[in-house]
Formats: sequence, C-alpha cells, structure tokens
Amino acid sequence: MRGFLGQLHDLYHGDSRRAHRYRYGLLIFDVAMIGFIVVSSFFHGVLAVELLDGLFGFIVLLETAARILAAPQRLRELLSLGTLVDLVVVASLLAPITGENLAFLRVLRALRLLRSYRILRRLRQDIPFFRRNQDAILATVNLALFIFVMTALVFETEVDRNPNINNFADALYFTVTTLTTTGFGDITLPGTIGRLLSVAIMIFGVSLFLRLIQVLFRPARTSWRCPGCGLTKHESDAIHCRHCGTLLNRPHED
Repeated sequence: MRGFLGQLHDLYHGDSRRAHRYRYGLLIFDVAMIGFIVVSSFFHGVLAVELLDGLFGFIVLLETAARILAAPQRLRELLSLGTLVDLVVVASLLAPITGENLAFLRVLRALRLLRSYRILRRLRQDIPFFRRNQDAILATVNLALFIFVMTALVFETEVDRNPNINNFADALYFTVTTLTTTGFGDITLPGTIGRLLSVAIMIFGVSLFLRLIQVLFRPARTSWRCPGCGLTKHESDAIHCRHCGTLLNRPHED
C-alpha cells in the first residue's frame, strides 16, 4: 500500500519524467473534456452522449480520488476548491437527472492545472516559444477560458427557454458580440438574470481583452529573479536590474 501511495505522490508532486508525462496527460484530458462539452451541445439528449458523460465522470472520479490519496494533507485537499469543483462535475456527469448542467465547470480545473507552478515550470523548460511569450500566452488563455465559461453558462441557462439559443455556437455568438459591445440585437437574454449575465460578460470580458492587448503591445519582458532586490520581470535584453542595478547573470539563448 505504501508503495502504491508513493507512486501516486510521485505522479502528482514528483519531478520525474513519468510524473511530467502524467500531468501533461491530465492537461490533455481536460482539453478533451472541453471539446466534448462543445460537441455534445449539438446532440442534446442523445444516448451515446449520456454514456460518454458517465465514462468521463468515472475517469474524473478516479483521478480526483488519486489526487486526494497523493496529497500530504488529504483532508485539506478534499476540502480544497479544486476538489469540490471536481466533485460537482462528477455529480453532473454521473447523475442522469442533472445531465450536462454543470459539466462546463470542468474548464475551471484546466485553468488550475495550467496555472500550477509545476506545469508552468515544465512548459518553460520544454518549449522555448512559451518561455519567450509566457505573459501573452497566459493572457490569451485567460480570455479564452473566460469566453468558454460564460458561453457555457449562457448555453446552460438559456437552451431550454430561449428560442434563439439552441447550441453552443449560438451561445458563443452571443457572448462574443456582447463582450465586444457589438450587440447586433438578434439574440438577447430576457429577465433580470439574463441582463446581469450580459453585464458581467461586458465588464470582465473587456477587462481581460484590454489586458491581452496590453501584454501584446508592451515591450517584451522575461522572468528572472534579481539576486539583489527580488524583482522578477526584466526587459528581454537587460543585463542589470532596472530597480537596483544588480548584475542579473541570466543565461542567454543566443
């Protein structure tokens, strides 16, 4: 039993090649879940989709249990936000009465995995392009995930009562037109909740979009901790820290 738990701990917290492959595999699985949620919206109520719901839910349940067993503090991991979200997702996938109503929350787990320190460190080590453009990539991912979550929320709350929203594409169209303040008016969300949801899309979506524009057009910076003052962001060609003047002694790819 200790050997099994030790292997689980290595997969989730170790630095071996197998552990890195496993965590990359989890990230790929989360992306596949996102794709499944989008595609399944076009086949609402089909038996094959419900069976795949159950399969994905069972896999998520096994992975959640493995992560709890691998944690140094299991009770803390059990009560963490990531685990609670996973349990809600498992319930939505396994319980036929709930169908897909909460399945979109799976995207929150993909965000947590991508933002974890170990994944980011491995991406910087393995992919030079990611290392050079980390801020822009993360800003793009944040905006894309926000659009996906809000689109899923619009779809799940409107699909059965709004005749203009019949699938994920309709909800995506409304989300993007609202976020960009284009507002063609052919699709609207009725009621107080619908209006509040539209307001949230505009406020938070525009903020993330402006953040992406800021990152793309400002001078490129790289991450390297200054041994003097601890500043972590510097211009890509900086030799000395712009705050305290300490020699950075960074490795150069050139």
